[in-house]
Amino acid sequence: MSIGEVVVESHPSDTLLRADRLPHILCAGCGIGSVIHTYVDAIAASGIPLDQHVCVSGIGCSGRAAGYVNVDSYHTTHGRAIPFALGIATYRPDLHVTVISGDGDLTAIGGNHFIHAARRSVGLLVLCINNFNYGMTGGQAGPTTPMSAKSRTTPHGCWERPFNLPFLTQSLGASYVARWTVLHVRQLRTALLRAMNKEGFRFIEILSPCPTGFGRPNNIGDGLSEMQNYLRRCEVNNNIDLHKVDIDLTHKDSPIYVGDFVDVDRPSFRPHIAHHATAQ
Repeated sequence: MSIGEVVVESHPSDTLLRADRLPHILCAGCGIGSVIHTYVDAIAASGIPLDQHVCVSGIGCSGRAAGYVNVDSYHTTHGRAIPFALGIATYRPDLHVTVISGDGDLTAIGGNHFIHAARRSVGLLVLCINNFNYGMTGGQAGPTTPMSAKSRTTPHGCWERPFNLPFLTQSLGASYVARWTVLHVRQLRTALLRAMNKEGFRFIEILSPCPTGFGRPNNIGDGLSEMQNYLRRCEVNNNIDLHKVDIDLTHKDSPIYVGDFVDVDRPSFRPHIAHHATAQ
């Protein structure tokens, strides 16, 4: 098409998305599409050849990501995205392996894999799209559902303390830990670029609206309403003590802390090198 004197033949992301899978099946107001777009935008800006990028996902709404990006990708079984990705990253350390999945897939069903991959400093970039519930299977409470939040399985309010994912991941020795929302696309893109060029286990929590599974029972409203909630309540603080960054979406005045929390140098897990050093 023509815009003034400029002829635009294609969108910059066209080659990075699988057009045959579009239109997507995500609910109106869902933020997962924004994460996928920001991810492929970061790939394009990274300077890393496309054939060195690998995307792995599990099961769930967020797990659809691997099917939409046009790089080598694996849509794995529920809770097992990290073990699949770990195999790739340790056998082919030259590849840049990213895991994109949801809070339930990564930190409930796959929670044990998550903590051990982090403590081993496996060379993975893990993006947890946190929408505070099991969105695909009906809106049940999960490990990040805030206390007092309503869900299909907690109709009177959740009483279980949720995971503080940045604090958890920092405690496991991750080399990079950040949290942004789908409102903060520029900051998220910068975080992705930084994380793609680091070693070790890197983790970004991305808060995303789920109007169907979480917004509706908690009277948050549509996806735009939750984004406005992020705009009003999010505070950028890169140096905050991470045990203070718990999230409570159901209390309208509590801050939601976002930022680039941890950025340290830690080498990636190399089992063959570790074995050789032990043998010596």
